[in-house]
Amino acid sequence: MTGGAARLLRGPEEQRATFLDLFFDLVFVFALFRLSQGLRDHLNWSGALQTLVLLLALWWVWTQSAAVADRFDPWQPAIRRLAIGAMFGSLVLAAAAPEAFGGHGLVFAGVYVAVQVGRSLFLVIFTWGDERQRPEVRVLFWFGVSAVPWIAGAVVRGWPRGVLWALAVAVDYAVPGLGWPTPRLGRAGAAEFAVSGEFLAERLRQFFIVALGELILVTGLGLSSGGFEADRGAAVVVAFATTVLLWWIYIHRAGEVLGGAVAAARDPLRVAVSAIYAHLVMVAGIVAISVGVEVVIAHPFGHTPPAWVAVILGGPALFLTGRAIFEYAVFGRVSRDRMAGVLVLAAVSPAMIFLPPVLVAAAAALVLAGIAVSDAARARGRPPEPPSPPG
Repeated sequence: MTGGAARLLRGPEEQRATFLDLFFDLVFVFALFRLSQGLRDHLNWSGALQTLVLLLALWWVWTQSAAVADRFDPWQPAIRRLAIGAMFGSLVLAAAAPEAFGGHGLVFAGVYVAVQVGRSLFLVIFTWGDERQRPEVRVLFWFGVSAVPWIAGAVVRGWPRGVLWALAVAVDYAVPGLGWPTPRLGRAGAAEFAVSGEFLAERLRQFFIVALGELILVTGLGLSSGGFEADRGAAVVVAFATTVLLWWIYIHRAGEVLGGAVAAARDPLRVAVSAIYAHLVMVAGIVAISVGVEVVIAHPFGHTPPAWVAVILGGPALFLTGRAIFEYAVFGRVSRDRMAGVLVLAAVSPAMIFLPPVLVAAAAALVLAGIAVSDAARARGRPPEPPSPPG
Protein backbone atom coordinates (compact mmCIF):
# COMPACT_ATOMS: atom_id res chain seq x y z
CA MET A 1 0.00 0.00 0.00
CA THR A 2 1.32 3.45 -0.87
CA GLY A 3 2.08 5.80 1.99
CA GLY A 4 -0.45 8.47 0.94
CA ALA A 5 -3.34 6.00 0.66
CA ALA A 6 -2.36 4.27 3.90
CA ARG A 7 -2.57 7.54 5.83
CA LEU A 8 -6.07 8.20 4.48
CA LEU A 9 -7.55 4.83 5.46
CA ARG A 10 -9.44 4.30 8.69
CA GLY A 11 -8.05 1.81 11.16
CA PRO A 12 -10.30 -0.99 12.48
CA GLU A 13 -10.41 0.68 15.89
CA GLU A 14 -11.76 3.94 14.40
CA GLN A 15 -15.07 2.71 13.00
CA ARG A 16 -17.33 5.16 14.82
CA ALA A 17 -19.08 8.27 13.59
CA THR A 18 -17.24 11.52 14.27
CA PHE A 19 -18.22 15.13 14.84
CA LEU A 20 -17.48 15.72 11.16
CA ASP A 21 -20.17 13.17 10.25
CA LEU A 22 -22.69 14.93 12.50
CA PHE A 23 -21.69 18.32 11.09
CA PHE A 24 -22.19 16.99 7.56
CA ASP A 25 -25.71 15.83 8.45
CA LEU A 26 -26.86 19.30 9.47
CA VAL A 27 -27.41 20.38 5.87
CA PHE A 28 -29.91 17.57 5.35
CA VAL A 29 -32.36 19.07 7.83
CA PHE A 30 -32.62 21.94 5.35
CA ALA A 31 -32.62 19.53 2.39
CA LEU A 32 -35.57 17.50 3.69
CA PHE A 33 -37.40 20.70 4.59
CA ARG A 34 -36.97 22.01 1.04
CA LEU A 35 -38.22 18.72 -0.40
CA SER A 36 -41.33 18.82 1.76
CA GLN A 37 -41.92 22.45 0.70
CA GLY A 38 -41.65 21.48 -2.95
CA LEU A 39 -44.09 18.60 -2.48
CA ARG A 40 -46.52 20.86 -0.61
CA ASP A 41 -46.51 23.34 -3.50
CA HIS A 42 -46.99 20.57 -6.11
CA LEU A 43 -49.21 18.11 -4.26
CA ASN A 44 -50.14 15.86 -7.17
CA TRP A 45 -48.80 12.74 -8.87
CA SER A 46 -46.32 14.71 -10.95
CA GLY A 47 -45.05 16.57 -7.90
CA ALA A 48 -44.74 13.33 -5.93
CA LEU A 49 -42.65 11.67 -8.66
CA GLN A 50 -40.44 14.73 -9.00
CA THR A 51 -39.91 14.85 -5.24
CA LEU A 52 -39.00 11.15 -5.28
CA VAL A 53 -36.32 11.69 -7.94
CA LEU A 54 -34.84 14.60 -5.97
CA LEU A 55 -34.93 12.62 -2.72
CA LEU A 56 -33.15 9.72 -4.42
CA ALA A 57 -30.43 12.08 -5.61
CA LEU A 58 -29.92 13.71 -2.21
CA TRP A 59 -29.99 10.36 -0.42
CA TRP A 60 -27.33 9.01 -2.80
CA VAL A 61 -25.08 11.99 -2.08
CA TRP A 62 -25.43 11.29 1.66
CA THR A 63 -24.95 7.53 1.23
CA GLN A 64 -21.80 7.86 -0.85
CA SER A 65 -20.39 10.47 1.52
CA ALA A 66 -21.04 8.13 4.45
CA ALA A 67 -19.34 5.29 2.55
CA VAL A 68 -16.25 7.43 2.06
CA ALA A 69 -16.23 8.25 5.78
CA ASP A 70 -16.39 4.50 6.48
CA ARG A 71 -13.40 3.71 4.25
CA PHE A 72 -11.19 6.73 4.90
CA ASP A 73 -10.00 8.60 7.98
CA PRO A 74 -12.13 11.76 8.32
CA TRP A 75 -9.45 13.44 10.44
CA GLN A 76 -7.05 13.54 7.52
CA PRO A 77 -7.14 17.12 6.14
CA ALA A 78 -7.75 15.94 2.57
CA ILE A 79 -10.75 13.80 3.56
CA ARG A 80 -12.09 16.58 5.79
CA ARG A 81 -11.95 19.06 2.90
CA LEU A 82 -13.68 16.50 0.69
CA ALA A 83 -16.53 16.11 3.21
CA ILE A 84 -16.97 19.86 3.63
CA GLY A 85 -17.02 20.30 -0.15
CA ALA A 86 -19.75 17.64 -0.43
CA MET A 87 -21.62 19.37 2.39
CA PHE A 88 -21.59 22.69 0.54
CA GLY A 89 -22.69 20.95 -2.65
CA SER A 90 -25.57 19.34 -0.74
CA LEU A 91 -26.59 22.77 0.54
CA VAL A 92 -26.77 24.08 -3.03
CA LEU A 93 -28.72 20.98 -4.13
CA ALA A 94 -31.23 21.55 -1.33
CA ALA A 95 -31.62 25.22 -2.23
CA ALA A 96 -32.22 24.36 -5.89
CA ALA A 97 -34.50 21.37 -5.26
CA PRO A 98 -37.96 23.05 -5.23
CA GLU A 99 -37.31 24.50 -8.72
CA ALA A 100 -35.09 21.69 -10.01
CA PHE A 101 -37.77 20.75 -12.56
CA GLY A 102 -38.12 24.41 -13.47
CA GLY A 103 -35.51 27.11 -13.83
CA HIS A 104 -32.87 25.55 -11.54
CA GLY A 105 -32.48 22.25 -13.37
CA LEU A 106 -28.95 22.88 -14.62
CA VAL A 107 -27.83 24.06 -11.18
CA PHE A 108 -29.19 20.91 -9.51
CA ALA A 109 -27.82 18.44 -12.06
CA GLY A 110 -24.49 20.23 -12.43
CA VAL A 111 -23.85 20.34 -8.69
CA TYR A 112 -24.94 16.71 -8.25
CA VAL A 113 -22.52 15.54 -10.95
CA ALA A 114 -19.75 17.78 -9.61
CA VAL A 115 -20.11 16.37 -6.08
CA GLN A 116 -20.30 12.70 -7.10
CA VAL A 117 -17.75 12.72 -9.90
CA GLY A 118 -15.43 15.18 -8.15
CA ARG A 119 -15.33 13.12 -4.96
CA SER A 120 -14.64 9.91 -6.87
CA LEU A 121 -11.97 11.49 -9.07
CA PHE A 122 -10.20 12.85 -6.00
CA LEU A 123 -10.13 9.40 -4.37
CA VAL A 124 -8.92 7.72 -7.57
CA ILE A 125 -5.99 10.13 -7.70
CA PHE A 126 -5.21 9.80 -4.01
CA THR A 127 -5.21 5.98 -4.11
CA TRP A 128 -3.15 5.79 -7.31
CA GLY A 129 -1.11 2.58 -7.44
CA ASP A 130 -2.88 1.07 -4.43
CA GLU A 131 -5.31 -1.86 -4.24
CA ARG A 132 -7.84 0.55 -2.71
CA GLN A 133 -8.09 2.29 -6.06
CA ARG A 134 -10.20 -0.45 -7.66
CA PRO A 135 -13.50 0.37 -5.90
CA GLU A 136 -12.90 4.09 -6.42
CA VAL A 137 -12.39 3.52 -10.16
CA ARG A 138 -15.66 1.58 -10.29
CA VAL A 139 -17.58 4.35 -8.54
CA LEU A 140 -16.02 7.03 -10.75
CA PHE A 141 -16.87 5.11 -13.93
CA TRP A 142 -20.54 4.69 -13.04
CA PHE A 143 -21.00 8.24 -11.81
CA GLY A 144 -19.55 9.28 -15.16
CA VAL A 145 -22.16 7.11 -16.90
CA SER A 146 -25.09 8.53 -14.90
CA ALA A 147 -23.77 12.07 -15.45
CA VAL A 148 -24.88 11.85 -19.09
CA PRO A 149 -28.65 11.63 -18.43
CA TRP A 150 -28.32 14.06 -15.51
CA ILE A 151 -26.83 16.79 -17.70
CA ALA A 152 -28.96 15.90 -20.73
CA GLY A 153 -32.07 16.18 -18.59
CA ALA A 154 -30.99 19.57 -17.29
CA VAL A 155 -30.91 21.11 -20.78
CA VAL A 156 -34.43 19.98 -21.69
CA ARG A 157 -37.74 20.79 -20.01
CA GLY A 158 -40.99 19.07 -19.25
CA TRP A 159 -41.45 15.32 -19.18
CA PRO A 160 -38.14 14.55 -20.99
CA ARG A 161 -36.26 15.94 -17.99
CA GLY A 162 -38.19 13.66 -15.66
CA VAL A 163 -37.52 10.61 -17.83
CA LEU A 164 -33.79 11.32 -18.16
CA TRP A 165 -33.32 12.04 -14.46
CA ALA A 166 -35.29 8.92 -13.54
CA LEU A 167 -32.92 6.98 -15.80
CA ALA A 168 -29.95 8.61 -14.06
CA VAL A 169 -31.06 7.65 -10.55
CA ALA A 170 -31.98 4.17 -11.81
CA VAL A 171 -28.37 3.73 -12.95
CA ASP A 172 -27.02 5.04 -9.64
CA TYR A 173 -29.17 2.68 -7.57
CA ALA A 174 -29.00 -0.43 -9.77
CA VAL A 175 -25.22 -0.63 -10.14
CA PRO A 176 -24.36 -1.61 -6.54
CA GLY A 177 -26.76 -4.54 -6.73
CA LEU A 178 -25.06 -5.68 -9.94
CA GLY A 179 -21.62 -5.62 -8.34
CA TRP A 180 -20.35 -2.39 -9.93
CA PRO A 181 -19.43 -4.12 -13.23
CA THR A 182 -16.66 -2.08 -14.84
CA PRO A 183 -14.74 -2.54 -18.10
CA ARG A 184 -11.43 -4.40 -17.53
CA LEU A 185 -12.29 -4.89 -13.84
CA GLY A 186 -15.41 -7.08 -14.04
CA ARG A 187 -17.71 -7.32 -11.04
CA ALA A 188 -16.57 -6.34 -7.59
CA GLY A 189 -16.04 -8.91 -4.88
CA ALA A 190 -17.63 -8.40 -1.46
CA ALA A 191 -14.24 -7.52 0.05
CA GLU A 192 -13.87 -4.45 -2.18
CA PHE A 193 -16.87 -2.74 -0.58
CA ALA A 194 -16.62 -4.14 2.93
CA VAL A 195 -18.69 -2.18 5.45
CA SER A 196 -18.39 -1.60 9.18
CA GLY A 197 -21.69 -2.68 10.70
CA GLU A 198 -21.45 -0.45 13.75
CA PHE A 199 -20.48 2.60 11.70
CA LEU A 200 -23.33 2.02 9.24
CA ALA A 201 -25.86 1.51 12.03
CA GLU A 202 -24.75 4.66 13.82
CA ARG A 203 -24.87 6.78 10.67
CA LEU A 204 -28.32 5.54 9.67
CA ARG A 205 -29.64 6.19 13.17
CA GLN A 206 -28.21 9.69 13.02
CA PHE A 207 -29.84 10.40 9.67
CA PHE A 208 -33.17 9.14 10.94
CA ILE A 209 -32.92 11.56 13.86
CA VAL A 210 -32.10 14.31 11.32
CA ALA A 211 -35.31 13.42 9.46
CA LEU A 212 -37.29 13.63 12.70
CA GLY A 213 -35.60 16.98 13.33
CA GLU A 214 -37.06 18.25 10.07
CA LEU A 215 -40.49 17.09 11.26
CA ILE A 216 -40.01 18.99 14.53
CA LEU A 217 -38.95 22.07 12.51
CA VAL A 218 -42.11 21.95 10.40
CA THR A 219 -44.26 21.51 13.52
CA GLY A 220 -42.61 24.43 15.29
CA LEU A 221 -42.85 26.70 12.26
CA GLY A 222 -46.51 25.81 11.86
CA LEU A 223 -47.23 26.67 15.47
CA SER A 224 -45.28 29.93 15.44
CA SER A 225 -46.69 31.17 12.13
CA GLY A 226 -50.17 31.62 13.55
CA GLY A 227 -51.94 32.04 16.83
CA PHE A 228 -52.11 29.63 19.75
CA GLU A 229 -55.77 28.75 19.30
CA ALA A 230 -57.12 25.49 20.67
CA ASP A 231 -57.62 23.88 17.26
CA ARG A 232 -54.05 24.62 16.16
CA GLY A 233 -52.80 23.46 19.55
CA ALA A 234 -54.60 20.14 19.08
CA ALA A 235 -52.96 19.74 15.65
CA VAL A 236 -49.52 20.42 17.13
CA VAL A 237 -50.09 17.84 19.89
CA VAL A 238 -51.02 15.23 17.28
CA ALA A 239 -47.96 16.13 15.18
CA PHE A 240 -45.60 15.91 18.14
CA ALA A 241 -47.13 12.61 19.29
CA THR A 242 -46.65 11.25 15.76
CA THR A 243 -42.96 12.24 15.85
CA VAL A 244 -42.47 10.45 19.19
CA LEU A 245 -44.21 7.34 17.90
CA LEU A 246 -42.08 7.26 14.75
CA TRP A 247 -38.96 7.43 16.94
CA TRP A 248 -40.18 4.66 19.23
CA ILE A 249 -41.21 2.28 16.44
CA TYR A 250 -37.93 2.87 14.61
CA ILE A 251 -35.58 2.34 17.53
CA HIS A 252 -37.38 -0.65 19.06
CA ARG A 253 -34.86 -3.50 18.67
CA ALA A 254 -34.07 -3.39 14.93
CA GLY A 255 -32.79 0.17 15.18
CA GLU A 256 -30.59 -0.86 18.09
CA VAL A 257 -28.98 -4.04 16.71
CA LEU A 258 -28.33 -3.32 13.02
CA GLY A 259 -24.57 -3.35 13.60
CA GLY A 260 -24.78 -6.86 15.03
CA ALA A 261 -26.92 -8.00 12.10
CA VAL A 262 -24.32 -6.82 9.58
CA ALA A 263 -21.55 -8.55 11.54
CA ALA A 264 -23.53 -11.80 11.80
CA ALA A 265 -24.65 -11.96 8.16
CA ARG A 266 -23.15 -14.32 5.61
CA ASP A 267 -23.32 -11.46 3.13
CA PRO A 268 -22.80 -8.26 5.17
CA LEU A 269 -22.96 -6.01 2.11
CA ARG A 270 -26.41 -7.31 1.18
CA VAL A 271 -27.74 -6.60 4.68
CA ALA A 272 -26.15 -3.15 4.58
CA VAL A 273 -27.72 -2.30 1.21
CA SER A 274 -31.13 -3.54 2.38
CA ALA A 275 -30.89 -1.36 5.49
CA ILE A 276 -29.88 1.68 3.42
CA TYR A 277 -32.81 1.26 1.03
CA ALA A 278 -35.19 0.62 3.95
CA HIS A 279 -34.13 3.91 5.51
CA LEU A 280 -34.73 5.66 2.20
CA VAL A 281 -38.35 4.44 2.26
CA MET A 282 -38.77 5.55 5.88
CA VAL A 283 -37.32 8.99 5.14
CA ALA A 284 -39.66 9.33 2.13
CA GLY A 285 -42.51 8.63 4.54
CA ILE A 286 -41.31 11.34 6.90
CA VAL A 287 -41.14 13.87 4.04
CA ALA A 288 -44.79 13.08 3.25
CA ILE A 289 -45.71 13.27 6.95
CA SER A 290 -44.08 16.72 7.10
CA VAL A 291 -46.37 17.95 4.34
CA GLY A 292 -49.32 16.48 6.20
CA VAL A 293 -48.29 18.17 9.44
CA GLU A 294 -48.04 21.53 7.70
CA VAL A 295 -51.52 21.38 6.17
CA VAL A 296 -53.09 19.97 9.36
CA ILE A 297 -51.70 22.77 11.54
CA ALA A 298 -52.71 25.41 8.99
CA HIS A 299 -56.26 24.03 8.50
CA PRO A 300 -57.04 21.70 11.44
CA PHE A 301 -60.83 21.68 10.96
CA GLY A 302 -61.12 22.57 7.30
CA HIS A 303 -62.04 20.43 4.31
CA THR A 304 -59.74 17.45 3.61
CA PRO A 305 -58.96 17.01 -0.11
CA PRO A 306 -57.85 13.55 -1.29
CA ALA A 307 -54.29 14.80 -1.80
CA TRP A 308 -54.11 15.73 1.90
CA VAL A 309 -55.38 12.29 2.89
CA ALA A 310 -52.65 10.79 0.72
CA VAL A 311 -49.84 12.51 2.63
CA ILE A 312 -51.42 12.34 6.10
CA LEU A 313 -52.02 8.58 5.87
CA GLY A 314 -49.61 7.65 3.08
CA GLY A 315 -46.61 9.05 4.97
CA PRO A 316 -47.07 6.70 7.97
CA ALA A 317 -47.80 3.82 5.57
CA LEU A 318 -44.53 4.46 3.73
CA PHE A 319 -42.66 4.65 7.05
CA LEU A 320 -44.14 1.33 8.22
CA THR A 321 -43.27 -0.30 4.89
CA GLY A 322 -39.67 0.85 5.19
CA ARG A 323 -39.59 -0.27 8.82
CA ALA A 324 -40.82 -3.73 7.78
CA ILE A 325 -38.04 -3.99 5.18
CA PHE A 326 -35.55 -2.91 7.85
CA GLU A 327 -36.88 -5.48 10.31
CA TYR A 328 -36.53 -8.24 7.73
CA ALA A 329 -32.93 -7.22 7.02
CA VAL A 330 -32.09 -7.47 10.74
CA PHE A 331 -34.22 -10.40 11.96
CA GLY A 332 -35.22 -12.28 8.80
CA ARG A 333 -38.91 -11.79 9.60
CA VAL A 334 -41.55 -9.06 9.71
CA SER A 335 -43.89 -8.41 12.63
CA ARG A 336 -47.50 -8.74 11.58
CA ASP A 337 -48.49 -5.47 13.21
CA ARG A 338 -46.32 -3.51 10.73
CA MET A 339 -48.19 -4.71 7.67
CA ALA A 340 -51.50 -4.69 9.55
CA GLY A 341 -50.91 -0.99 10.19
CA VAL A 342 -50.32 -0.37 6.47
CA LEU A 343 -53.52 -2.24 5.59
CA VAL A 344 -55.57 -0.34 8.18
CA LEU A 345 -54.28 3.01 6.87
CA ALA A 346 -55.18 1.99 3.32
CA ALA A 347 -58.61 0.67 4.34
CA VAL A 348 -59.73 3.80 6.20
CA SER A 349 -58.36 6.30 3.66
CA PRO A 350 -61.52 6.54 1.45
CA ALA A 351 -63.63 7.59 4.43
CA MET A 352 -61.13 10.18 5.65
CA ILE A 353 -62.19 12.83 3.12
CA PHE A 354 -65.32 13.32 5.26
CA LEU A 355 -63.30 14.17 8.40
CA PRO A 356 -61.35 17.34 9.20
CA PRO A 357 -57.56 17.10 8.74
CA VAL A 358 -56.74 16.99 12.46
CA LEU A 359 -58.94 13.91 12.93
CA VAL A 360 -57.34 12.21 9.93
CA ALA A 361 -53.92 12.87 11.49
CA ALA A 362 -55.20 11.59 14.83
CA ALA A 363 -56.35 8.37 13.14
CA ALA A 364 -52.87 7.86 11.70
CA ALA A 365 -51.34 8.53 15.13
CA LEU A 366 -53.68 5.95 16.71
CA VAL A 367 -52.50 3.31 14.23
CA LEU A 368 -48.87 4.11 15.08
CA ALA A 369 -49.70 4.03 18.79
CA GLY A 370 -51.27 0.60 18.40
CA ILE A 371 -48.09 -0.70 16.79
CA ALA A 372 -45.94 0.83 19.54
CA VAL A 373 -48.09 -0.77 22.23
CA SER A 374 -47.96 -4.11 20.41
CA ASP A 375 -44.16 -3.90 20.25
CA ALA A 376 -43.91 -3.16 23.96
CA ALA A 377 -46.33 -5.97 24.89
CA ARG A 378 -44.48 -8.49 22.74
CA ALA A 379 -41.13 -7.60 24.31
CA ARG A 380 -42.33 -7.55 27.93
CA GLY A 381 -40.78 -10.30 30.01
CA ARG A 382 -38.72 -11.70 27.13
CA PRO A 383 -34.97 -11.53 26.60
CA PRO A 384 -33.85 -9.20 23.78
CA GLU A 385 -34.07 -10.93 20.42
CA PRO A 386 -30.64 -11.33 18.80
CA PRO A 387 -30.21 -10.28 15.17
CA SER A 388 -30.74 -13.06 12.66
CA PRO A 389 -30.37 -11.67 9.12
CA PRO A 390 -31.72 -13.79 6.23
CA GLY A 391 -29.53 -15.94 4.01
